[in-house]
Amino acid sequence: MDENNSSSESTVDRDGTVGAAGAELKPGRLSGAAWRDIALYGLARVLVFVVLTVVIQSVAILMGMGQSFPLLMSALLALIVALPLSMLLFKKLRLRVNEQIAVRDAGRRAHKEQMRAQLEERLG
Repeated sequence: MDENNSSSESTVDRDGTVGAAGAELKPGRLSGAAWRDIALYGLARVLVFVVLTVVIQSVAILMGMGQSFPLLMSALLALIVALPLSMLLFKKLRLRVNEQIAVRDAGRRAHKEQMRAQLEERLG
């Protein structure tokens, strides 16, 4: 097996590090920028959910249904609406997070194959 595996998304160097778009990553590790993007995407989705819950509950109160429309119902409706809305609103961030995780996964797989090949060499 070749020690320099490469694909269109990432390259695995001799020492097992993965490079994609100029970033050097160790197998199984995400860069600080990747963690920042993951946290930012999660926070953005939570904020969309909270804002939608407040808006839905406010509309229910303004329509005079505040007593008969519990906060839990507003939250459930907001949860249903927030998923597709956040996928549309934060598409670039979501794609960037997916790409970074795919690079990490490719590095992990390449490292695993390298370790498997070394083990087969030693045993065989």
